[in-house]
Amino acid sequence: RTLGTLVSSGVSILEGLEITAKTAGNRVIHDAVMGSRASIAGGETIAGPLKESGVFPPMVVQMINVGEQTGGLDEMLTKIADFYDEEVDAAVEALLSAMEPIMIVVLGVVVGGMIVAMYLPIFDMINAVA
Repeated sequence: RTLGTLVSSGVSILEGLEITAKTAGNRVIHDAVMGSRASIAGGETIAGPLKESGVFPPMVVQMINVGEQTGGLDEMLTKIADFYDEEVDAAVEALLSAMEPIMIVVLGVVVGGMIVAMYLPIFDMINAVA
């Protein structure tokens, strides 16, 4: 999304790649983008070095390639960001829906343990009296 916003704002590709690499927050992606930036400065397409880095999924590389060829790189980068935002949201939702039954079971075990802890001494007293 960062690169798409920068490109649509008129920032050059090379400068946008450098800013994107610095804001990535991931050393592997930073190194891949900076390596690609050097190749792109040498005259290669954007998609080629990104594909060679092996860090980015083929769909991302292909969409960047299409964006380069059609002149709509900023739109393609935004579409890629939207797609992955939706994918992250779906993954978080799936994780939360899986955690809900687990939390119910854990809470049931805790409550059951408390009930046993309360009634066990009562049963011991009844057995001692009888």
